[in-house]
Amino acid sequence: MKIILNNRPEEFHADTHTVDDLLRVRNMTFRMRIVKINGVLIDRDKYASTYISEGDDVQVIYLMSGG
Repeated sequence: MKIILNNRPEEFHADTHTVDDLLRVRNMTFRMRIVKINGVLIDRDKYASTYISEGDDVQVIYLMSGG
């Protein structure tokens, strides 16, 4: 499966991945993050049930605070 992850082409050996799978495989463990697929914000409680498809544009955005 080929997708765009944070503006870079990526390839995975599995045909389907959930958002949880992607975060685990790529070791994206920072808790303060949001995920968008094709511009649509995915609720954190739906990461396990939201599938990423071939060609999707996935953005994993880390939230930072400070001044």
